[in-house]
Amino acid sequence: MSQQQSSSSSTIIFIPQTAAAGVLSITQPPQTATSFYKIAPSQPITFGWNFTAVLVTPTHLTVSAVCDNGNTYPVGPSDGVIDGTATQVVWDLYSYQTNNPNKPLAQATYTLNIWDDRGPGQPRKGGFLQQNSALQFALYTPQPYTALSDGWTCGACNSAMGIASHPAFISLFITFFVMFFSGFHLLRHSRQA
Repeated sequence: MSQQQSSSSSTIIFIPQTAAAGVLSITQPPQTATSFYKIAPSQPITFGWNFTAVLVTPTHLTVSAVCDNGNTYPVGPSDGVIDGTATQVVWDLYSYQTNNPNKPLAQATYTLNIWDDRGPGQPRKGGFLQQNSALQFALYTPQPYTALSDGWTCGACNSAMGIASHPAFISLFITFFVMFFSGFHLLRHSRQA
């Protein structure tokens, strides 16, 4: 057995050498598929979790969202640092976006990172919380509604159809079609001779 002293008090905690590392399991949102959240007023998101095999309770947890573009954002109302026994954090995306114009949230995929007061990237240690980076989610900004009668068009739809229906594209397609089957016919005819 090894002896560890908790950082939050003078209590001595005995951790067996065979103890597993503590695990934080995400319970909200479900991890079966990527969740999409809108950056809009009155649309806060809640991340929830539970702990297993944590023998040394952390003083605090740090929660951050790492964007695909490389930026890292603090999650929650207190710059990402919350109480070590917390089992959820609520993040008001719109409030963050409004208060941080120099580092706005991107419309992209993010990875949620949660670690204890030992810091990110620490090796597994029996009884201590292991960092969790298992949850991915995506953020988007809703666009205002524009009716067809007001001139809405599908840019992606129209550009794809524009290329496919262009006379030059049709001519090129027919030329390759004729060349392929003419060559196929010639090869087949030469084998019969």
